[in-house]
Amino acid sequence: MNSKVLFLICFCFVSILLLRSNAPMFSQEQADREASLQAFEKIAEVLRSPRCLNCHPSDDVPRVGDDSHKHLFGVVRGDADHNGPVQKCATCHQKENNTYTKIPGAPHWGLAPIGMGWQGLTDAQLGMILLDQEKNGGRSPEDLVKHMSEDALVKWAWDPGEGRTVPPIPFEEFKQILQTWLSNGAHVPE
Repeated sequence: MNSKVLFLICFCFVSILLLRSNAPMFSQEQADREASLQAFEKIAEVLRSPRCLNCHPSDDVPRVGDDSHKHLFGVVRGDADHNGPVQKCATCHQKENNTYTKIPGAPHWGLAPIGMGWQGLTDAQLGMILLDQEKNGGRSPEDLVKHMSEDALVKWAWDPGEGRTVPPIPFEEFKQILQTWLSNGAHVPE
């Protein structure tokens, strides 16, 4: 058999196999994007937990409890996200949980900036806000991962005191998910 004919037969056979194969062919870029988007879905689950959402309201009223009801005593955002017109957050919220009064506490207790409120947002809207450096305090994706992995107030969510649920993903796993998101391009839904 002629080598050209043999090559043509092999080429056709391989082409048919590839065309009939149901296995998707992804580029590395597509695979990285998919891994990043899957990680972001899990990040969004954590960010929507009451421990995060209560301090990221889309208005000027902090939320409290697992049911995210409005803070008692007319507490509002105030100046610099830490001061109501009558008292500062730190008046009641100290640097650690108060086991006697059950008032939660962590260093620099206060609300996230109003631009970082994400109540009622879709995953795409949440992702856009997270990556918007004009709203997120000038943080790059690397800075966001550091903030969500190391900040004492963020870490408090996994040790919120008696009677409060923790986010749905353990902290160490959450840190790994953040790294997966970042190392695969920090993609967010469109």
